Amino acid sequence: MDTAQQNSSRAGALDFAHGIADFWDRHLGERLIGFYVIGSLAHGGFSSRYSDIDMALLAEDSLTSEDLACMGERATALSPDLAPKLSLFWTERHFSVGRFPPLDRVDLIDHGIALIEREHVRPARPTLSQSRTYLGAEPLRNWALQAEKLSALTVLTGANHKAYLRTLLYPARFVYSWTTGKMASNDAAVAWLRLHAHAGLDLDLMERALKCRNQDLDPDYLFPERSKLLLHRDACLGLAAEHA
Repeated sequence: MDTAQQNSSRAGALDFAHGIADFWDRHLGERLIGFYVIGSLAHGGFSSRYSDIDMALLAEDSLTSEDLACMGERATALSPDLAPKLSLFWTERHFSVGRFPPLDRVDLIDHGIALIEREHVRPARPTLSQSRTYLGAEPLRNWALQAEKLSALTVLTGANHKAYLRTLLYPARFVYSWTTGKMASNDAAVAWLRLHAHAGLDLDLMERALKCRNQDLDPDYLFPERSKLLLHRDACLGLAAEHA
């Protein structure tokens, strides 16, 4: 994908995000504290094919399942193609309820782009220990299971393209965040890993996976190297175990 196409894709995703912001502005009124773009749409590397559209919402009180269902309906009406990519992180002003893990709080602090902000409210920056506790639990377990599942496949179908690329690239972001406590784009994480090599990780494979992602290509040509997912799994599990 060339630069013009990338810019067009990002602009379309931002238009969609503004539409979701308008929905919450009308739906919550003065209960809405702020609405932000985070993730790759904010800190770089957005892919129309492989990226989610991450958004963050701060409200005076908790959202309900009905609130979220209404958002889903509005998202589909705005764009049936982009709605499935929407990933909402939300909480109230004290960050005590909802869905807002430590690294996404870091992302909001460091990279969040305000679409609506009635009051500048931010959480305390998670410590490195807090970020590691989070990373070493469900995210690492889920990725390790995905790596095992994908490495056992004999055929890579289109339905697994996104999962396969994400699983190839995740170790770079994991090691980066585990070491620094920060969030970064895939590009930045892979670039950082070039300067901070980690035993057991095939950097060349991750660089080729990054190129595939950035060009919105099919990852079939990377599938013969799926057994390396298990080596990456062991390397990341080993890193987490060092600090258990």
